[in-house]
Amino acid sequence: MAGKKREIQLQTVINSQSLWDEMLQNKGLTVIDVYQAWCGPCKAMQTLFRKLKNELNEDEILHFVVAEADSVAALQPFRDNCEPIFLFSVNGKIVSKIEGANAPLVNKTIINLVNDEKKIAAGEIVRPQYHEIGLVGSNAEVGRSASKDTLDRIYSIAIIKPEARNTGKTMEIKENIVNAGFVIEAEDNRVLTENQVREFYSQIAEQPDFEEFVSLMTHSLSCVLVVSRSSEQVPLLEEEIISKSETEPQEPPEGQPEMDPSSLVKKKWDSSLEEYLVKENMHQFCDVEEDVDNVNKLIDIFFPDFKNMKLEKTLAFLRPDLFQEKKEDVLNIIKNEGFHILMQRPVVLSEEEARTLCKEYENENYFDKVIENMTSLCAQFAMENLPINQLYGSDSPEAAEREIQYFFPPQNTLAVIKPQATHAQREMIFSRIKEAGFDIIQMKEILLTKEHADKIYYKIAQKDFYNGVLEVLSEGPSLVMILSKWNAIADWRRLMGPTDPSEAKFLSPNSLRAQFGINLLKNAVHGSSNATEAMQSINNIFEEVVPENPENPEEN
Repeated sequence: MAGKKREIQLQTVINSQSLWDEMLQNKGLTVIDVYQAWCGPCKAMQTLFRKLKNELNEDEILHFVVAEADSVAALQPFRDNCEPIFLFSVNGKIVSKIEGANAPLVNKTIINLVNDEKKIAAGEIVRPQYHEIGLVGSNAEVGRSASKDTLDRIYSIAIIKPEARNTGKTMEIKENIVNAGFVIEAEDNRVLTENQVREFYSQIAEQPDFEEFVSLMTHSLSCVLVVSRSSEQVPLLEEEIISKSETEPQEPPEGQPEMDPSSLVKKKWDSSLEEYLVKENMHQFCDVEEDVDNVNKLIDIFFPDFKNMKLEKTLAFLRPDLFQEKKEDVLNIIKNEGFHILMQRPVVLSEEEARTLCKEYENENYFDKVIENMTSLCAQFAMENLPINQLYGSDSPEAAEREIQYFFPPQNTLAVIKPQATHAQREMIFSRIKEAGFDIIQMKEILLTKEHADKIYYKIAQKDFYNGVLEVLSEGPSLVMILSKWNAIADWRRLMGPTDPSEAKFLSPNSLRAQFGINLLKNAVHGSSNATEAMQSINNIFEEVVPENPENPEEN
């Protein structure tokens, strides 16, 4: 019994996603023995772990856990794996993985990582930029290949500057980057914070006009990209064959050797992203960081969840019987399996929609009953036991994209951050906008004179208090934005909160107006009330702007 007690004390048991998330909060190094429920943890390594725990005597920075792959959603890639897996987490980031009970390698890895932590704590070294291993995939093999693919790719960070967006060049630049054989792994339209600008452009911080440049970059919309290419095989452009008239064999001048026909073919681009942009005269619109250490640091700054961005979106559909009887149970299972529900809503399908979603049953004699069930307004009266799967899911990424667009079409709304919001408050508002799932499609900073304000506030232009609104708007420039997401108008109004900040503090204390509003007129933000107003205001204010995101409709 005493031996068993020591084992429990040595390694904490992780058998749920919530315990896994809690474990990732550990400071220092956590050594994770990933095991299968049918075989248990690797007992052969416990003697080594106990020895290291006693010899190193670093309980504050060295932790040992056993994690059951079958019960932890994040460990799905390692399920059904018959060999031991050891993961090494440093401050919540998985930085190393060892397959098999390789005691010497495990011993060396633990000692090296613990020594690093001790030196960091003593101020002897700065924290290394470890490569983080992403736990993605449907099985261990996918996990291994995904990790290898990450290691085999070279990443760059590119920032398409505001002047490019203002002149409609963003799409052209991105298309050229892709056509040159690079891959855009992630992108985000955002207003950069002052810290982000100073971090990315630290190499030009001594230039005399740097502060002016920082101000420009923090008041306009930029597009941040993570761009990659393979380190094993440099991506190349499709060969651009020169026209036949230029490539037809011609008699060379006397005394000159014949030209190799292959030299008449333009070759694909085989150099860095920065060199490519210079060659194509796009470098004045797009800045690039390619130093590996800096790129890793900047990815953490701009895309802290980059390792999860490879995960796919899919459409899930609960048919009426399941929706009525076990909706909450199903949603809890979905969440417990590590899925994140981005959007949800009840729908009553048209017959055409139901036939599309139930196409697999169209040759069955109960097909009409299925359609009747799926289109029922009162599903509780359609509880017949039909031999169909009560859950539907998209069968491919392409189908998922189409179906998500159909059932959750993006909607645009106009949003205004008023002059009274400080620069720091603007940054916090931008952060809340991103957290709420909005995309910033367009943005411009403008002094809202009466002429401009009338285009936004036309519904209240004849009200007695309108002069007060104009006076507030005249105190400085406002930020006017087009925000996009499903149900954008209602969601933005919910995020803003009640018009009066004092009322908002009571009814919706986490809303923007409650947190940043001063009074009824200086209430920090404004948004369209309905779809018609949103469409008209957007057209009025952004009529001269070249659309940067044509695939997002302006109204739905």
